[in-house]
Amino acid sequence: MANTASARIADRKPGDGYVQSFARGLQVIRSFSASAPSQTLSEVAARAGLSRAGARRILLTLEALGYVRSDGKLFSLSPRILDLGFSYLSSMPIWNLAEPYMEELVAQVQESCSAAVLDATDIVYVLRVPTRKIMSISLGVGSRLPAYCTSMGRMLMSALPPEELMDLLAASELTPRTKYTLTDAKEIAAKVAQARRQGWALVNQELEEGLVSLAAPIVNRSGQVVAALNISGQANRTSARVMQDTMLEPLLEAARTISQRLGGTTVA
Repeated sequence: MANTASARIADRKPGDGYVQSFARGLQVIRSFSASAPSQTLSEVAARAGLSRAGARRILLTLEALGYVRSDGKLFSLSPRILDLGFSYLSSMPIWNLAEPYMEELVAQVQESCSAAVLDATDIVYVLRVPTRKIMSISLGVGSRLPAYCTSMGRMLMSALPPEELMDLLAASELTPRTKYTLTDAKEIAAKVAQARRQGWALVNQELEEGLVSLAAPIVNRSGQVVAALNISGQANRTSARVMQDTMLEPLLEAARTISQRLGGTTVA
């Protein structure tokens, strides 16, 4: 079942319009990561699932275009690769609109604030305003985290139809990241349903012990959830109950304001 669900979520190839060589180029780009920033030709081929000859042609093309560097043995991505992500960010006005309100929220609650979108089984950070380092995970624009155990993930999943939600959960690796992590799909779906009803989500130490997070939806003028906004804090400094009592309303207000601006509504 998980394999079927994964295919339905991730394997969206448009028939005759599918350009295999382009897809393979993206596989090569995605083979690089924090754990593999520099790779040999053989390593790239193995990680991308390509032949050495195929990987070599793609790497040389990317190098000619300035997206890859090579010292003759090892290949690595060049800073120009950031242009690809910037194209997405610059095409979405929400991020320019959201940042000042996120900064105001951080100044008010003295906790970090982030915005993210849903991509298959993950959330992807598109904007972040930190106050202090509160996680062992280093987060920035482009960082990915599993949706099932994050407040923004549950908020974003709350906009999915029930069948699509269960497909997503079936495709997710529901592993216990802490002793508090929910790993039963039905229990997670119930939490997602709760987030849908109340209009916000709270996750208490499920992603990382000591981390509490609240999330609210950002909607466009059609009422569609296009992103989620959250604040995160340390449980030993601010409990989940205190965070909910003192920070939920400022978070909801910030999300409403960003949503209004996104819809073209003037905010007083």
